[in-house]
Amino acid sequence: MAIQGDSDIAAVAVLFAEPGRARVLQALADGRSLPASVLAAEAGLSPSAASAHLARLREGGLIEVERSGRHRYHRLADDRVAAVLEALATIAPARPVRSLREGTRAAALRQARTCYDHLAGRLGVAVTAGLLRQGALRSVDGVPDTRRRRGEALSKPLADVPYELGPRAEEVLAALGVDLDAVRGASSRRPLLRFCLDWSEQRHHLAGRLGAAVLQALLDAGWLCRRPGQRAVTLTEPGERGLRDLLGVVAREEPGACAEWRGSRT
Repeated sequence: MAIQGDSDIAAVAVLFAEPGRARVLQALADGRSLPASVLAAEAGLSPSAASAHLARLREGGLIEVERSGRHRYHRLADDRVAAVLEALATIAPARPVRSLREGTRAAALRQARTCYDHLAGRLGVAVTAGLLRQGALRSVDGVPDTRRRRGEALSKPLADVPYELGPRAEEVLAALGVDLDAVRGASSRRPLLRFCLDWSEQRHHLAGRLGAAVLQALLDAGWLCRRPGQRAVTLTEPGERGLRDLLGVVAREEPGACAEWRGSRT
């Protein structure tokens, strides 16, 4: 039996380090499966460059390929790759904004975005805080809100789960369109509850199977809609009313500012 040495971090880190490959991974970070042509367009690459980067990422185990007829669709290997991208974002310098379009897109990502298959950004943190306030979640470490705990590294996903399902979990989640029994009973090695330290808000947002189910329910209800070619999502007027009524999440528009959600700091 061969003796295993330390993890070869450099072998994986180099896959993230090339700007073109990083953009490809970021395009897949919302959990979509995309053909090479779409990835090339979203990452600003030529078809040949995109093909070369996809081959490297596939060989490195960061992406998988699914065939559908004559087409090949690329996706992240699993949510751990998305977690690494989010973790790197907490320590990466911000790219300079060179146009109004870039500035608007950056603001939208911080406002509300998908992190693999769950909701992140200011809205994701606000929804998690709302679930905590309404008793769908309950803190298990004595801290009553979603703030960063002592010792939590910004560059790593949460090692411990600081919350559990609360006494009103079934009631509150059902109102959001989530069948908790079905999510619990799903055959998956992925944990029901998992939490990320949001890179833009420095607070926790809900991930895991339940986080994915909440995001899908909000999309199915038309409370959120995806922006074409982006990880950013938009809160619709019905979604604004629904989240306000159910979770106390209030969208506030101020002149010259992006929408913000009160409740995200509780």
